[in-house]
Amino acid sequence: MDGEIGDFLRSRRARIRPEEVGLPSHGRRRVPGLRREEVAQLAGVSVDYYIRLEQGRGPGGVSDAVLDAVARVLRLDETEHAYLLTVARPQRKGTARPSRPRIRLGVQLLLDGMERTPAFVLGRRMDVLAWNALGDAVNGFSALAPAERNIPRQVFLDAAAGDFYPDWAAVAAQAVANLRIDAGRHPDDPLMAALVGELSVKSTDFRRLWADHEVKECAYGTKRIRHPVAGLLTLPYETLTVPTDPDQTIVAYTPEPGSETAERLALLGSWATTARTVK
Repeated sequence: MDGEIGDFLRSRRARIRPEEVGLPSHGRRRVPGLRREEVAQLAGVSVDYYIRLEQGRGPGGVSDAVLDAVARVLRLDETEHAYLLTVARPQRKGTARPSRPRIRLGVQLLLDGMERTPAFVLGRRMDVLAWNALGDAVNGFSALAPAERNIPRQVFLDAAAGDFYPDWAAVAAQAVANLRIDAGRHPDDPLMAALVGELSVKSTDFRRLWADHEVKECAYGTKRIRHPVAGLLTLPYETLTVPTDPDQTIVAYTPEPGSETAERLALLGSWATTARTVK
């Protein structure tokens, strides 16, 4: 992913108007936003240095001070700034096929103990690694083949995703923004390259969003799901990183007790238990 930093910086230059940073805006511009030489000037580095940085040919020891200055000029938020630091100095690893991630027994027991809370674990590439009974009742993970238990693949390739997520556009944008952060942290991951390639070929929506180079982590928020049994669920969620594995994240839906969604989840849990008993 040597072109990752260049694509990212170019996309961020394009969204800033010269007058926003005190530069004259007269004259014709071939591309929108700031020119490379203008970013270099404002960041206090040579034009050649910035061009090499944007082309992925910058020195491996590029300093925090330079990257901080570029981030300031391009008005990067905290997540974008952290992403720039990551892709500017990627930690290259071997290209061996990654081993299948393991969920510690304690993590699974924690999920199972959250009987009234739908919860699941996401790993690299937003693969779904584990879940509890109510999390499965909401999302239907166990009904999927292992290779299909992946959030971006479900969002962009499942024909029912538009009905399942009433706010599909927002869910899709967030999935891509999260996926790009993971891609920046693991630039040599062949499974990530394969996933991005597959989604780019099969989904024009994914291809468009991926080209935007948005990066955004979402530690909490609210997601709406239209469940085929429980109806419309409004699900606040929290995410927690597993301390022993920073690539694994527990996602828990936390509707307010007594709310309509909480009552519907209770009924869904009862329904799911009955369905398992019948089988």
